[in-house]
Amino acid sequence: MIRQVLITEQHTQFIKTLGVRERYRDQYWQRWDPIYHDRLLWRAQTFRHLVHLLPNQTILELGAGQGFFTRHLLHVSRGENPITSVTFNSDHHRPEGLPSSVEFINTSSIPGVLAGRRFDFVIAMDLLDKRNCAWFLQNVYELLKPGGQVIFYESNPWNLILRLRRLLSAFFGLKDPRKLLSRPSLYELISEIGFIRVFATYNDFVYAPLSPSLVWLLRDLSILLENTPVLKTLAGSILIHAQKPPRIVERPKISLFEHEKLRRAISVVIPCHNEETNVEPLATKLRDFFGEYVHEIILVDDNSQDATAEVIRRLSAEDPIIKPIFRSPPNGVGRAIADGYRVATGEYILSMDCDFQHLLPEVRDLFDAAVEGYDVVIGSRFSRHSVLLNYPFLKIVANRGFHVLAQILLLRRFRDVTNNLKLIRRGVLEKLQLTQPGFAVNAEIGLQPLLMGYSVKEVPISWINRTPDMGMSSFRLLKVGGGYLHVLLRLWLREVFGIRPNPKLDQTSRPMRKK
Repeated sequence: MIRQVLITEQHTQFIKTLGVRERYRDQYWQRWDPIYHDRLLWRAQTFRHLVHLLPNQTILELGAGQGFFTRHLLHVSRGENPITSVTFNSDHHRPEGLPSSVEFINTSSIPGVLAGRRFDFVIAMDLLDKRNCAWFLQNVYELLKPGGQVIFYESNPWNLILRLRRLLSAFFGLKDPRKLLSRPSLYELISEIGFIRVFATYNDFVYAPLSPSLVWLLRDLSILLENTPVLKTLAGSILIHAQKPPRIVERPKISLFEHEKLRRAISVVIPCHNEETNVEPLATKLRDFFGEYVHEIILVDDNSQDATAEVIRRLSAEDPIIKPIFRSPPNGVGRAIADGYRVATGEYILSMDCDFQHLLPEVRDLFDAAVEGYDVVIGSRFSRHSVLLNYPFLKIVANRGFHVLAQILLLRRFRDVTNNLKLIRRGVLEKLQLTQPGFAVNAEIGLQPLLMGYSVKEVPISWINRTPDMGMSSFRLLKVGGGYLHVLLRLWLREVFGIRPNPKLDQTSRPMRKK
């Protein structure tokens, strides 16, 4: 009996700590964070991209407070996902204007009214406290479906501004009620609970004190700093992701078709080099998600040394929508993309890398933009709403340096035109002249439409460090850098001085017109 009373008292204290953390966080956002609405939208987009959200998957938001983040979750999920938002403060009522589709629960216990329920995803912000973290995480674990994922955002105790603010607050008798955990502690504790695929990364250098005029500059710098060794430990937040076993979870077979205008209008061009483990899952998921959009899937084998060609032959024999191309030497992703473009017959051509299977739900955004009337839509890794985790530091520096130089020389505004995730109207594609045999072809494809005056839109996508089952990237920074600079110089000479250097007339230098 005494033990039960002690457990109940401890449970009550744990819930009280959650309520304190929740209330302190909301007050901080409203009082000290001039961009908290933008910040919460970034985080909602990050959540969507991290888990590659599909319709009807269930979301549990713990510590919803006054519903600030709930609204952004509803927005990025397009209203297609059941959302349950839980507050641990008894004085919080359902936020005004929150749609009835969102289930809002005020509870003094956990799991409490959630007992027996299971969710695909759990997300929480600034709730993990030294006093109740293990207990809280165990309950979160039980609330997840097998294979379910959690996303936490927690304040980083190593952040220098936070430390200074705490010193000043203590001087004026205003003590921070939180007992924060460091990144190593969070990682270790979450792993001990039984979660797998755990990663905890430093995130977000856009924190107070700041003025609205500095926000966008800091947001751009934040992408670089978050991936900079040593400096990244000073970020404002820690982003934690974990999954409940099992590791492999079957994704629901669901159609993401929305736009009748694009029915059977998309040719998908995929260059493949040593991608035997990726090519079949990608082709399968393209058909599952976007079958009504797809006119054809063109798989270009670029002289693979593994079983990629055999897999492509089998897939094309099983489904006439899959059209194979088997290249002869010399190799090169630029040559492979150009060969695929030449045989594509769809109204729009979508190009993507073979290891993009995990971010296919985000391709919906490209189709949305095409329906809006854009000639070219590019998946941007460096949009302000993109997710860029564990990206190689030198590649960030090179990418950002190239884009800054290109904007200065070409007098255009853009953020990331060199990614091989592009949706291009056929009439535009036919006017491109591609000369690069390697990765630099992506710069040609991205920059030429801008200079020709076509409408181009960038939409945010995610880049999360490749997992072992996805193979190894063949990108080599020093090897391809010269190609990018060559493209930029040639386009600059043509744009500013009207000089049109004659490129080497190989098979990739001709206009992209179908023979």
